[in-house]
Amino acid sequence: MTTAYDFSFDAIDGKPLPLKQFSGRPVLVVNVASKCGLTPQYQGLVQLYHDLKERGLVVLGVPSNQFMGQEPGTNEEIATFCSTTFGVDFPLTAKTDVKGDTAHPFYRWMLGELGAPADPQWNFHKLLIDKDGKAVRAFGPQTEPLSSEVRQAIEGAL
Repeated sequence: MTTAYDFSFDAIDGKPLPLKQFSGRPVLVVNVASKCGLTPQYQGLVQLYHDLKERGLVVLGVPSNQFMGQEPGTNEEIATFCSTTFGVDFPLTAKTDVKGDTAHPFYRWMLGELGAPADPQWNFHKLLIDKDGKAVRAFGPQTEPLSSEVRQAIEGAL
């Protein structure tokens, strides 16, 4: 049976980022963008990560330029923006396609597992996998990272 741990991204620094390194920990995967009206959600993602990383939560940011070109920078520019503007210290992938025919295999797998709710319609779409690498839940872009809905789902996965 396929799990999220069967997939690997490229990290923002170009190194391999296999999801299996997070085995035993729930992961909130979020497609992010630097020039979006929802970009301030980075603050909530950082807070969520800091609140729950000691209990095992991983937040994984996946920069994508598929929504109105709102992530135009290079991987280096994105990394600098995230760390200097929002203090992002959770892992980030290299810029990645998250929907359509060019979507990363992880996103195609999540779509197969959860159906339409797992298909990103905009930046800051959130996908939760549990500590066994199973697809748990998808949250739309308007759902704030610190919302009770997201926190309850993460608590269930911890």
